[in-house]
Amino acid sequence: MCGIAGVVAFDPATRVDAARLTRMRDVLTHRGPDGCGNWIEGPVGLAHRRLAIIDVAGGQQPMASEDDRIWGVFNGEIYNHMALRPTLEARGHRYRTRTDTETILHLYEELGDRAVEELHGMFAVALWDRAERRLWLARDRLGIKPLYYACTDRELLFASEIKAILAGGFPAAFNVAVLPEYLATRFVAGEETFFRGIRKLPPGHTLSWSVTDGFARRRYWQVPDPAPDAGADFAAEAADLRDRLSGSVRRHLMSDVPLGMFLSGGVDSTALAGMAAGMIPEPLQTFSVGFAEAEANELPYARRAAARLGAVHRDVVVSPAEFFGELPRLIWHEDEPIAFTSSVPLYFVSRLASDHVKVVLTGEGSDELFLGYNRYRVTHWNARLGRPYWALMPARGRGAVRQLIRRLPRGVRRYAERTFLSLDPGERSLFFDNFSVFSTGMQATLLAVGSVAGRDPYATALECYQDAAGSDLDRMIRADLHTYLHELLMKQDQMSMAASLESRVPFLDDEIIDHVAAMPARLKLRGWKTKAVLRAAVRDFVPAEILNRKKMGFPVPVGRWLRGPFAFALDEFVQGERALARGLFDADEVRRMVAEHRAGQAEHGERLWLLLNLEIWQRIFLEDGQPAEIGAGLQRAGRVVHAGPLGEGGRAVAAQYRRAAADVPHAVGAGTSAPGLAGDHARARR
Repeated sequence: MCGIAGVVAFDPATRVDAARLTRMRDVLTHRGPDGCGNWIEGPVGLAHRRLAIIDVAGGQQPMASEDDRIWGVFNGEIYNHMALRPTLEARGHRYRTRTDTETILHLYEELGDRAVEELHGMFAVALWDRAERRLWLARDRLGIKPLYYACTDRELLFASEIKAILAGGFPAAFNVAVLPEYLATRFVAGEETFFRGIRKLPPGHTLSWSVTDGFARRRYWQVPDPAPDAGADFAAEAADLRDRLSGSVRRHLMSDVPLGMFLSGGVDSTALAGMAAGMIPEPLQTFSVGFAEAEANELPYARRAAARLGAVHRDVVVSPAEFFGELPRLIWHEDEPIAFTSSVPLYFVSRLASDHVKVVLTGEGSDELFLGYNRYRVTHWNARLGRPYWALMPARGRGAVRQLIRRLPRGVRRYAERTFLSLDPGERSLFFDNFSVFSTGMQATLLAVGSVAGRDPYATALECYQDAAGSDLDRMIRADLHTYLHELLMKQDQMSMAASLESRVPFLDDEIIDHVAAMPARLKLRGWKTKAVLRAAVRDFVPAEILNRKKMGFPVPVGRWLRGPFAFALDEFVQGERALARGLFDADEVRRMVAEHRAGQAEHGERLWLLLNLEIWQRIFLEDGQPAEIGAGLQRAGRVVHAGPLGEGGRAVAAQYRRAAADVPHAVGAGTSAPGLAGDHARARR
């Protein structure tokens, strides 16, 4: 795993500034502490930070083709690079290393843009063709590896992380238009980011620029449509899937350095660990994370699975103070507000693992492929049961039912409001708004920014859903693979790379994706049972108590903490004067949510989490705030609350936070101006 960056000036008379390129490169040190390199030729500069995994001694980048015509930088792993090599050698290409990077260069020499279609793995690539004066960027099918870019009237900048583009001098400005989508879905799908003018290269796409032809973008892959259901036998499909998964795990074990496994105690990671354990000569190393709170602790299941495998197991328990103390720095690593609370414990387990291995396998992607989330079955059954109700019950009658539901006790009402009795027909209501954090109705009272009025928070996801073929379940899968999964993969990449650890996702192997996407939905969801065919395929690798237990989904008790020891954080970052003065949200609505949450009258933990993250992100990236200061202030003020002299939350503890933050020395780097932050951290803990 690595970090890449680069600059291409549109004026051929320009020369890239070496110091500037180095700043872009070295803000990514956490992605590649094992080596670095620059290549500059006039208006073009390529930069690379290396985490050495394959051919540790010989894989330095930027790397050139044998005739120096093509220069490139690469982040990721190409699992079929050894299979491609004999054909390329037969075509006359001379290899100087054992790396997959060199295979990409030679393949591009042979096939040009079509080279990307032969690559199986996870990747973000940038190649410069000296003869054609052409830049070529490419990203893997599902966007496992990140790639961002920005254009001015003079140049194109690109990098693995947004902070590198900012380090290159691109101005940081809040793209306020994304607020509705962030509030509804937790993240921003499509090409936009939280930074005005900085875009993602979409998964499954290439982008090129040349002096003669300008810009051109091409989509080379999309999720296959479901195949016609020919009545496939369930047991036979499960057996076939088991063989395919076994092959994927074997491919993902490719490494010249120590490798391990994230083990959550759920079906997905336990199955992969069981397969991997039988393929390596030494005991598998497994790593887990949990919390002291029983409702958020899966460690007992992970420990049992590891014991059954004979694995060398390690785990870490994260305290609330550690969680909030690291949060600002992890927002810096993620570049955008952290969508999922699980990102923080993911960093802690990555840090633990990186002290023992350099590569881990994870179970990401299984839920999206095999209909593992509760929202799939709820949406499906709401649609099925709702069709006769919507058809037979007149609008006035449906309105009366909704009125009755509003009078129910809070606990019962909360569930009834998620059913077809309260919802309108159609995917917007049943699938998107029903499972949003802030529904469109809630946003109407919360948002105070006129410029985002009328912005549809589900536009990108709805387009993916409506463009897909097949049943409602098939369409939900495709919408999530193109939107929700992408954010999960960015979380996985950024939190593991914050600890200089490469993470791999065997469920998202190209062969698995093509096969499972075409599989009939009835094999995945059988009645109320999720991931049915996967459970059958891996039952020999997963203990029964794990195979059949209720999904927890990496829970984090942040709602409890924001009601208890870290309630003061809401006074500083959500309803504090500085936060409300931004004018993004209606102050009365914000205060109402905070008051309801603290009093236990409503559960607004997820909603307050998004507002808190957004405020910290603005202080770091738009106001050059120091993550170390903010985190230390949170941690120290949290200890004061535990000690008790200032009570729980309120202005006094928020003031204590500000005093604690002010006591932290400014010498620790932060924001986009301090590339040493992550590297200093990695060295300190070793």
